Amino acid sequence: MTAITLAAVAAALVLFTVLGLRARRADGLDDYLTARGSQSAGTLGLSFLASGMGAWILFAPPEVGAFVGPVAVAGYALGSALPFLVLGACGPAIRRRLPAGRSLAEFARERFGAPMRRWVALLSVLYMLCFLAAELTAVGAITGLLSGVDGRLATLGVALATLIYTAVGGLRASLVTDRWQAWLLLALLALVGTAAVTALPVDAAPAPEAASAPLPDALAVAATLVIAVTAANLFHQGYWQRLWAASDDAALGRGALVGGAATVAVVAVVGGLGVLAARSGLPLGQPPIPFFALLGEAPAWLSLPALVLGVTLVASSVDTLQNGLASLAATEAGNRSLNSARWITALLMIPVIAVALQGISVLRLFLIADLLCATAVVPLLLGLWHRVPAAAAVAGALAGLIGAVLPGLVATGSLSQALLAASFPGGVPTLGPFLGALLASSVVTIGWSLLRPATVVVSSR
Repeated sequence: MTAITLAAVAAALVLFTVLGLRARRADGLDDYLTARGSQSAGTLGLSFLASGMGAWILFAPPEVGAFVGPVAVAGYALGSALPFLVLGACGPAIRRRLPAGRSLAEFARERFGAPMRRWVALLSVLYMLCFLAAELTAVGAITGLLSGVDGRLATLGVALATLIYTAVGGLRASLVTDRWQAWLLLALLALVGTAAVTALPVDAAPAPEAASAPLPDALAVAATLVIAVTAANLFHQGYWQRLWAASDDAALGRGALVGGAATVAVVAVVGGLGVLAARSGLPLGQPPIPFFALLGEAPAWLSLPALVLGVTLVASSVDTLQNGLASLAATEAGNRSLNSARWITALLMIPVIAVALQGISVLRLFLIADLLCATAVVPLLLGLWHRVPAAAAVAGALAGLIGAVLPGLVATGSLSQALLAASFPGGVPTLGPFLGALLASSVVTIGWSLLRPATVVVSSR
């Protein structure tokens, strides 16, 4: 079985590598980073789906479904799709303002100046590095769960395979592989999900520890996930690259709708599997992994397609993140050469792989990165409103940092305890810090802008 597992994983990675290498080589740095104006709505929709998916969908939505219920799953699905819808809605205005743009950080500089650009770039890099480390850690864990193969081999295999074709082909390679990966993950998810549900025990009692949460608690979890996932993913540079890759505004809008709708469906289905696992009385494990608990009741052969599904999910997100980091690093470093962009991509992967090989949880760091993104997302997007000056945006971002700590300060009366609460001890997301960050940044940015004279704001560089 070990040999078959290794062969299946290797075959999937070789397929993705060949597809990526067959993509047209980049015609200069700009084409490598943006594939500017070349992509149709269908390609973008599949790319948004594949890029947004990752091994996280096999862990987080099923656990939320099992322990909180369908309402929270709905929030997770909505939060996962909203970034694409925001891109579709705001993207045309940003494309008109920055026709030769490459990143969200460039928009921040054009509207609010260099300090805001550096802060946005830092948040983007932090979030994407956490995402990369989490995905590569997850593929190792999935391999260990479903086979006798050392998970570190899968971690290294995915990292190196995706790095080869993204370093050579840039964004075009990622877009080509995304099309295949999107259809493959949909087919594998349908196969694995159907077979697992068919094998569920009949008339089993629900797991006692996995009852759905009361409606107010479920709504709070749903709101937390909507804010956290949406805010963080809007700092995903890989998504912003696709904004400029679209052939026109209509293609961007339709692609965002397709990607968003498909993402809602996938997350809802996987989260629903977690609900079924809990209500079927299966032992969910410790820590709980409802999706893999389902597989424990399914035929043994199902482990192989499930493992290929995991590898496909990780590869589809990792290549996008690698491209996004290369784009941001090359742009922030002063438009370096194409070869420099490739070397930057490779060098950034070294610490990520080192962290992933340790097999440690990066969930708490992930949540902190999500919260930092939530402090700045509203001031940044309000840059599309001509009345917002740079000072208002910067003040709003600072207010978001204070707002993230304020709920804990009010609740405990201790600054140290409030800071601890905002760092999510135990890796448990809570609504207070996210809601505080969002409200404080919004109120300060909008209030400051309304109190100043209504003049057109010129760009500051």
